[in-house]
Amino acid sequence: QVQLVESGGGLVQPGGSLRLSCAGSGFAFAYYAIAWFRQAPGKEREGISCISSSDGNTYYSDSMKGRFTISRDNAKNTVYLQMDSLKPEDTAVYYCATAVYGTSCPPQWTINAFGSWGKGTQVTVSS
Repeated sequence: QVQLVESGGGLVQPGGSLRLSCAGSGFAFAYYAIAWFRQAPGKEREGISCISSSDGNTYYSDSMKGRFTISRDNAKNTVYLQMDSLKPEDTAVYYCATAVYGTSCPPQWTINAFGSWGKGTQVTVSS
């Protein structure tokens, strides 16, 4: 059974940092590109970052570049999202997902381009 479990969310002050983890099980984790999405209340789910499996290339949405860093440890079946300089507008539920394409990050990060999803972890940035 394919399973993705996000963890590491919580309450953090503006300017602070968090590291999210996405642990996979029940499938060939190392084969798949993995992405992080987030969804704020009343807003659509948006893609944040993606890491391929074939070459380890990383991709970021323009608004996240320089603040967020994605990485993976295939030995631990885990993808991480290091989030620095957090802002109140980063408050959202954060999800990870496997790419339908398989090894490569899709050119468009639409919901349909990703197959399996975790249940999300809440990140709240507030003073």
